[in-house]
Amino acid sequence: MKYMMTYDMMETMRNTNAWMGSTARAMASYPAFALSMNPMLQMTAAWGEVAERSFARMVVKPDWGIRSIVGPDGTDHLIDVNVVVEKPFGNLVHFFVRRRPPMARKVLLVAPMSGHYATLLRSTVGSLLPDCDVYVTDWHNARDIPVSAGKFDVEDYTLYLAEFMRVLGPDTHVIAVCQPVPLALAATAYLAAEDPSAQPRSLTLIGGPVDPDAAATDVTDFGRRVTMGQLEQTAIQRVGFKHKGAGRMVYPGLLQLQSFISMNAERHSKAFSEQILRVARGEASDHDAHNRFYDEYLAVMDMTAEFYLSTVERIFKNREIADNKFVVAGKHVDIAAITDVAVITVEGANDDISAPGQCVAALDLLTGLPKAKKAQHLEPGAGHYGIFAGKSWRLNIRPLVLNFIDAHSTEPRASEKPKLKAVGSTK
Repeated sequence: MKYMMTYDMMETMRNTNAWMGSTARAMASYPAFALSMNPMLQMTAAWGEVAERSFARMVVKPDWGIRSIVGPDGTDHLIDVNVVVEKPFGNLVHFFVRRRPPMARKVLLVAPMSGHYATLLRSTVGSLLPDCDVYVTDWHNARDIPVSAGKFDVEDYTLYLAEFMRVLGPDTHVIAVCQPVPLALAATAYLAAEDPSAQPRSLTLIGGPVDPDAAATDVTDFGRRVTMGQLEQTAIQRVGFKHKGAGRMVYPGLLQLQSFISMNAERHSKAFSEQILRVARGEASDHDAHNRFYDEYLAVMDMTAEFYLSTVERIFKNREIADNKFVVAGKHVDIAAITDVAVITVEGANDDISAPGQCVAALDLLTGLPKAKKAQHLEPGAGHYGIFAGKSWRLNIRPLVLNFIDAHSTEPRASEKPKLKAVGSTK
C-alpha cells in the first residue's frame, strides 16, 4: 500500500504545480494590474504559463500530428494512423498515405519503451513517409493496462516484435532505435530458428545497448552500482486507484523523467529560464522550438515493473544479449542463427546514452552472417537524439539507411536461390 501512496503523492505534486502555475498566470494577468509598472507581474504570469504547460504535459500522450505529406505528383496526401495489430501492451500501427500505391520500401520502426511514448519518433516517421510505407510499435502506458492483462517483460517484448514481423512479412525492413535494439536483434534471431521465412530483409540498429560494457556511460555505471533489491525498493511503485491499471507494479514515468532531467540539469534549467523571459517579453509562441521539444520530452509513460527490472538485470547486468545467452519462452535465442538478414549499426560519436561500441557489438555476434551483409556507421559530432531525429539523421543517416535498404531489397535470399545441380546429375 505504501507504494500506491507514493505513486499518488507524485501525481499530487505534479497536479499541485500545474494548479499553482495556472493560478499565478491568471492572477498576474488581471487587467487592473496593467496600471502597475512592476515587472514582477509579467515575470509571475510568464512563470505561471511555463509551469502550467510543463506540468500538464507530463500526463498527456502527445498526438502524432502528421496530417499530410506532399506526394510525387505535387499534391497533398492525407495520413491515417491505422491499427494493424492490437495487443494489451502495445499496438502495431500503420501510417497509411491516402491515394498512394504501396511503396517498394516497407519499414517497421521499433520505438523505445523507456519512459517516452512512440511519438518521440514523430520526426523520424515524418522523414521516412515520403519514401516508405511506415509501421510503428505504439507502446501503451502501463498505468492504463488492467492487472488482468498479466505481465510484460523483455521476453514478452521480444515476442511482440516477432509477431509484428510475422504480420508484416519477409519484405519488411526493421529500424530499431535505442532501447529496443538488442531485443529487435533477439526477435530476428528467434524467427531465424522458429520461422525463417518471417525474418525481415534488413535490420538497422541505431544507438542501442547490445553490449553495455563496451563503453561506459552514466546509464551503464548506474546499472553496475545498484543492486536489483535496491532498484526494486526505490524505483517500483503501485499504480493508484485513479487509473485503469490500479494495483499494477510499475516504474513511474514521472520518476524516469526526474532521472532524465538530472542527467542534464543545468541545460534544462537554462532552457526553462530563457523560455520564461521570452514569454514575459511576448516573444514566445505556442509551437516555438522550446514548446515543440518539451511538449514531447515531458510527456512520459509508466513501464511495467517486470519490463524495467528485467531490462536492467538481463540486458545490462547479466549481459545476456552481449554473451549470446538470451532465452525467450524457454528457448535459447542464438544470434548466430541470423544468416540471411542484412544488418547495419549506427552510432553517434557524442552519444552519452548508448556510447560508441555498444551498438556495433551486434556485428561480432552475427557469426553466421556474411560480411557483405554487415555494415556500420559512426556519425561524427552526433549525440543520442541526433542520430534518429536531429540534423545528423536528416542530412546523413537517413539517406544512408535508405540506400542500405535498397541494396538489400531485391537480392534473393539464400532460401530463395535456385539450387544448382551437380555436373552429370539427373536429379
